[in-house]
Amino acid sequence: MTHFHKRPKIALIGAGQIGGIMALLFAQKQLGDIVLLDIPAMEGQAKGKALDISEGRAIDGYDAEILGTSNYDDVAGADVVVVTAGVPRKPGMSRDDLIGINLEITRDVAGNLKRVAPDAFVIVITNPLDAKVYAMQQLTGFPTNMVCGMAGVLDSARLRFFLADALDVSVSNVQALTLGGHGDTMVPLLSSAAVGGVPITELLDADTLGAIVKRTRKAGGEIVGLLGNGSAFFSPAAAAVQMATAYLHDNKAVLPAAAYLNGEYGHSGFYLGVPTIIGAGGIERVIEVPLTAAEKDGVDTSAAAVSKLVNGIEL
Repeated sequence: MTHFHKRPKIALIGAGQIGGIMALLFAQKQLGDIVLLDIPAMEGQAKGKALDISEGRAIDGYDAEILGTSNYDDVAGADVVVVTAGVPRKPGMSRDDLIGINLEITRDVAGNLKRVAPDAFVIVITNPLDAKVYAMQQLTGFPTNMVCGMAGVLDSARLRFFLADALDVSVSNVQALTLGGHGDTMVPLLSSAAVGGVPITELLDADTLGAIVKRTRKAGGEIVGLLGNGSAFFSPAAAAVQMATAYLHDNKAVLPAAAYLNGEYGHSGFYLGVPTIIGAGGIERVIEVPLTAAEKDGVDTSAAAVSKLVNGIEL
């Protein structure tokens, strides 16, 4: 009897800018079949993007099936679910301003995922990120290691890009991480940042590094301001795809993610951006990196802000 190897099923909840770009990237990387879902009022957008990407299959040479839908039954048995559903920021809004409006959406998504995809690895992108991923895990009841948030990969990528740009070196040679909440309290770790093994503090002066830290914290807002309508979508999509790839390929990749803390970094009971190992077991481990006293203070401040937000959520 022949056993056919089924392609993984990847469900993208929300067919907006990030959802559409992710569908394209997942297809081009041949990572699995894709379901692009949105609410009934936006089903045309989901179907239109799915059809548009499908029509490019002959050009790019990928064979993924891409389905646009508003029916959660089409998500049944998904291996990976990436949730972008929610209202994006407008200029002048903080990520935290979105909490009430996006909680109802999270409640609806969670209820459906519990029913149709109980074994999925869930990556949340919706803002305010750290609170949304907590709500998603609580509402689905999924194991904490199977629900995480995408922020650290993006924030770290931004930091690495700014450092590489300042030094005029390949971004692939820059190692740098951010910790903490996805927002203005995030902590770019300069003490462990390096270029080809050389500490970043030996390559750039304190003023330049200070400006880069500030720009990293405000990077999302910088793009919101430039676009005027909506927020970043290319790099957030690429970041979520990198996390999903690590899970699907069991890469054991060291990636920063919003992960549930059980005492790591001195905190417990909520999600915070920390370095993790992502493999077939989801978030397999949280890695504790050494911090300077100032960085530790920064992480504690960030954790306090996230904890306050989480405690204010009425589930």
